[in-house]
Amino acid sequence: MAKVNVLVLRGPGTNCDQETAFAFQQAGAVTSVCHINALIRHERRLVDYQVLVIPGGFSYGDDIGAGKVLANELKLKLGEDIQLFVNNGGLILGICNGFQVMAKAGILPDIRQPAGPPLTLGTNDSGRFECRWVHLVTDKKSPCVFTQGIDSMYLPIAHGEGKVITDMRGLREIKAALYYTDESGNIQAGYPDNPNGSMNNIAGVCDATGRIFALMPHPERYIRFQQHPHWTRKKLKEHGDGFIIFQNAVKFARSK
Repeated sequence: MAKVNVLVLRGPGTNCDQETAFAFQQAGAVTSVCHINALIRHERRLVDYQVLVIPGGFSYGDDIGAGKVLANELKLKLGEDIQLFVNNGGLILGICNGFQVMAKAGILPDIRQPAGPPLTLGTNDSGRFECRWVHLVTDKKSPCVFTQGIDSMYLPIAHGEGKVITDMRGLREIKAALYYTDESGNIQAGYPDNPNGSMNNIAGVCDATGRIFALMPHPERYIRFQQHPHWTRKKLKEHGDGFIIFQNAVKFARSK
């Protein structure tokens, strides 16, 4: 069986790296948690991995905007390495702060088309940090590798700047892969089902290849049934809804 190597990137303020690494380990990957400086100093090389993950947290304290400092580091110091990684068929997953980073670094909506529609993440419409569980549905037409075989999910969110913002061109062209919904599956549901006011209720976006994907909810926080808030009252599957995202990534990388 082919070995799948996953690099989980961390920096000052990252706080979901270990949980994300564990999720990939449980899915069968070999994971390495790596400080961004190790990549910048070429102590680690992206070409040695099949999957790059930018996990959640508050990189550099989100001091000048969520994910902005880390995004600048990726763009200015590692831009060529990331472009080569993508051109060679690598997968990139961004979770919460990772989504903010990827959007502001230009990795999404499409790293190969920097003149594409604008995409960023703004302050929640509520004006406060939102921390709760949300219902999600996937876009069945999406090419996203990570969401294949998934219809719906129930995952936790925890962010203050999760509102997907784009323009009219972006709403037409950006490839949404995941939407906030209410319990009945309505993807036009408002707050609190859409916890941040995200345009078109978008919770996750992928690129045209489906290999680059970012989402605001935290799949790594629900890979076991015991992590569900009602696990003592409901009969649940062994694995949580988020686990298949990691399984899909490992399966795809192993097939290449």
